[in-house]
Amino acid sequence: MLNPADPAFLSTLPQALLRDARPADLEEPRGRWTGQGGAVAVPRSTEEVALLVRACAAARVGIVPLGGGTGLVGGQLMPEGPVPLILSLERMTALRGLYPQENVLEIEAGAVLAEVQALAEGAGRAFPLTLASQGSARIGGLLATNAGGVNVLRYGNTRDLVLGLEAVLPDGSVLHGLKRLRKDNTGYDLRHLLIGSEGSLGIITAASLKLHPRPAAEGAAFFAVADPAAALRLLSLAEERLPGMVSAFELIHRQSLAFLSETLPQVRQPFATPPEWMVLIDLGLPAALDPVEALLTLSEAAGDLVQDGVIAQSAAQRAEFWQLRESIPLANRRIGAVSSHDIALPASLIPAFLAEAGPALARIGDFRINCFGHLGDGNLHYNVFPQPGFTRKDHDHQREAVKTCVHDIVHRLGGSVSAEHGIGRLKVADLERYADPSKLAAMRAIKAALDPLGIMNPGAVLRA
Repeated sequence: MLNPADPAFLSTLPQALLRDARPADLEEPRGRWTGQGGAVAVPRSTEEVALLVRACAAARVGIVPLGGGTGLVGGQLMPEGPVPLILSLERMTALRGLYPQENVLEIEAGAVLAEVQALAEGAGRAFPLTLASQGSARIGGLLATNAGGVNVLRYGNTRDLVLGLEAVLPDGSVLHGLKRLRKDNTGYDLRHLLIGSEGSLGIITAASLKLHPRPAAEGAAFFAVADPAAALRLLSLAEERLPGMVSAFELIHRQSLAFLSETLPQVRQPFATPPEWMVLIDLGLPAALDPVEALLTLSEAAGDLVQDGVIAQSAAQRAEFWQLRESIPLANRRIGAVSSHDIALPASLIPAFLAEAGPALARIGDFRINCFGHLGDGNLHYNVFPQPGFTRKDHDHQREAVKTCVHDIVHRLGGSVSAEHGIGRLKVADLERYADPSKLAAMRAIKAALDPLGIMNPGAVLRA
C-alpha cells in the first residue's frame, strides 16, 4: 500500500529540489485525464535523483516521472490513488560528451529532442529521431516510451539509437551503463529492459546516443496513389531503386486533408483536388545524387502506381510538405476523436485490415475515419471521429466498442495495439487482453523483482 506525497513527506526532502506543480504538469494532450500532485521534484544531478528515489522507497511514496508531457497514453500523470511525487529532469540537460568520429553523443535525460538534434548538427552529424513534438519532448521520456517517429524505416526506433544508459533503480542505486560500445555481450542487456518501460522500472538519467552522417542532399515528394496496396508497391520500388536512402514513407488519407482544411486552412496542400490516398516520401542522398531527379525517375519508373505528384524544388518546400504531415495530429485534436488507435501491422496485411475495419465500425455507428501514418514500418494512426454536427461526447457510449473492434482485428492479423505510444495507463487493460500470457507473467515477475514496493510510476504499463 502506497502513501501520499503529503506535506509531512515533502518536508523531509531538500526544499531546493522542489517546486509547485503547474497546470501543465497535470495535463495530457488529449484532455482525457487530470493528474494529481502538489509538488514536482526537480533534481540537478543523478545523485539527487537517487536521493529522492531512496526517500520515496523508505516512505513508500509513488513516483511519476514527467518528461515533456507529450505522451498520449497517460504514462506521465496519475489521476487517482495516493498522491505521487512528480519527478522532472528539466534541470538535467547537460551534454556529457560528444564524439563525432565515433558517431556518439552523451546527454542527460532532461534535454529536449530538438536541442539534441542541434548539437548533432553542430558536429556535422544527425540524430535522426524525428517527431512532431520534438520541440518539447525530452530524451528521457522518448527512451522510456521507445518513441518511433517518421524515420523508423531508415534508422529504427529509439531503442535502435541508444548505446548505453545511466539510470536510478527503484532502490535508489545507480546503474552505471553509460557506455559508447557497439558490442558488449556481458550478460543481460538492462538498457533494453529500461527502454520502453515507461518509468515503471527506473528513472533514466542520461544516455549514449548513436549519431549518423548527415545526408548530402534531401528531398521529398507527395505522390497520389490509388490505394494502400499501390502505396506498398511504390515503397518496395523506392527501396529497390534507392536502397538505404528512403528516410520516411508516410501514408495519408483524404480525410486528413479535409480536417486540415476545416481546422488549419493556412496549411498549404499539394493538390488542387485532394486524392483519396497519397504518400509523402522523404529521401536522404549522397552527394552524387540529386533528390529532384531521383524522385522524378522514381515516379516515371512507377508508371500507373503514381497518379499525380508534386516534388519539392527546395528545402523550404520540403519543410512545407512536412509541416502538412505534422499538422495532421493537431487537426485531429481540434475535431475530437471518438477513439484513437496507434496500431502496427505486417505491412502486407494493411490493405486487408482497412478493408475489414471500416465496415465493422459502420455496424457500430456512423463515423468518419482518418487513417494516416508511417507505412514504411507498418504503423498506422487509425482514428475514428463523429460526423459533422456531432461531438465525441455524443459517442461516449460507443467508445469502448469502437476500440475493441479495431484492436480485435489488429490482434487477429498479428499486429500490435500499441505501435509507438506505449501502454501508459490508457492501455493497461489492452495489454492484459492481448499480450501473450507468458510475456505478461514475465513482465510482472520483472516488476516485482526490481520494484517490490511498487513505487515506480504506479499503475502505468501494469495494473497497480
